[in-house]
Amino acid sequence: MTSVRDARPAPAAASRTGGWLEGDPVGDRRFLDLGPLQLERGGTLPGVRVAYETWGTLAPDAGNAVLVEHALTGDSHVVGAAGPGHATAGWWPSLVGPGAPLDTDELFVVCANVLGGCQGTTGPSSAAPDGAPWGSRFPAVTVGDQVAVEAAVADALGIGRWRAVLGGSMGGMRALEWAVSRPERVAGLFFLASGAVASADQIGTQTTQQAAVRSDPAWAGGDYAPGPGPVSGLGIARRIAHLTYRSDLELGARFGNHVQDDGRFAVASYLEHHATKLAARFDAGSYVVLTEAMNGWDVGRGRGGVPAALSRVSARAVVAGVDTDRLYPLAQQQQVADALGVPLRVVPSPYGHDGFLLETEAVGVLVRELLAS
Repeated sequence: MTSVRDARPAPAAASRTGGWLEGDPVGDRRFLDLGPLQLERGGTLPGVRVAYETWGTLAPDAGNAVLVEHALTGDSHVVGAAGPGHATAGWWPSLVGPGAPLDTDELFVVCANVLGGCQGTTGPSSAAPDGAPWGSRFPAVTVGDQVAVEAAVADALGIGRWRAVLGGSMGGMRALEWAVSRPERVAGLFFLASGAVASADQIGTQTTQQAAVRSDPAWAGGDYAPGPGPVSGLGIARRIAHLTYRSDLELGARFGNHVQDDGRFAVASYLEHHATKLAARFDAGSYVVLTEAMNGWDVGRGRGGVPAALSRVSARAVVAGVDTDRLYPLAQQQQVADALGVPLRVVPSPYGHDGFLLETEAVGVLVRELLAS
């Protein structure tokens, strides 16, 4: 059974580090309670709660609905101020709103926090049926599982077919999975700064980040006690990740080998700042679960390989990448573009992978192009 919830959820028995917890201010979130979910890698979640946000008004025929997919440490708060319930302001604000590329005068925009996340959707920090946090008991989830949850959300909202599904990085994986697994439900696809299958380089980087989290004594096998938790390990993981998100060009121009008055390299201080910010708003267990879902990403698994899987896509598509992206280099988007028979659109940026979030003017042009098709 599915139910829509606008009321504040009941408080959980224990608090944990990082993300949103039951009993915290709801902010702009709404909630859906879904039934049991059978998982691709085995096992069942007895119930899934999804936190989501919407902008605009759903048309009577539901033909104006657009799904925005967030990346690894994003959430449902695409646009909106920071404040009670939201540790940070929206992560793609200039793309959503009246007159914006995702024009809420015409479109109904939806974004849901991903399965395994820590901003209101069921994940390791959520309460299990026994009332204690799932912790290490939380099962492995896949991108396919995450999209199955999103499909249930669409069903509950009365959306049979998305006018477009858009996503970058980890969000691009889910967007592509939607277009491959449910082609009849996706009219438009925006695939940005992502790949069709995890590479050895990405897996190696992310397993190293996981090792940093797990090496923190406070990790306690994933069942860390209420309180600060493994923030040191999560901070190291974020430092590693952030280096892959930015380009050598940008870091060199901003910091070089400059040493601050406190004796620290400026770039090290910058990375520490981002590590501290993430640990204050994100759960370490979710970080491990979500990076492992990314490690296992292969749109061609069980479908005869990547080309065969991509042949299922019937949506009109825009495929784009960032020219300085060293985490998801252009060759990975080129593979998808070639299979879909569309040109690869290149977003120039000095920022590396994070250009998909920062170059909103160039990205917005591509979004408008997709929706005008």
